[in-house]
Amino acid sequence: MTMFHAVVWIDHQSAQILQFDAEHVQAQKVKAHSHHTAQHGSTVRTEHEFFGHVCDALVGIPEVLMTGPRTGLADFDHYVRKHRPEIAGQLVGSEIVDHPSENQLVAMARKYFLKFDRMSGVPTPT
Repeated sequence: MTMFHAVVWIDHQSAQILQFDAEHVQAQKVKAHSHHTAQHGSTVRTEHEFFGHVCDALVGIPEVLMTGPRTGLADFDHYVRKHRPEIAGQLVGSEIVDHPSENQLVAMARKYFLKFDRMSGVPTPT
């Protein structure tokens, strides 16, 4: 099933990706793996690996709304622009939110995309 929109809630440990259309929601979770090493920079490598997995999950989704805490969003945005610029064009907006439920995320994203699609002149797919 091809879905045009997605909303992602992300922090530094996990991401919840919800692809949706008018009737369906498809959920996917990505979790960071902790590498317990004493090497310098291992946390940066772990974060980059996690953000890379999130980007892989977003491939092919035309419009993605990013949500989450400010630092998680900022760090993910920095990673995408530096390491995965092909994904940056898919990220159409971001909203700082705490820990909403899946239903709250989808409702917020549907409202956002209805406004976004109208403002950009793109018809909302059905």
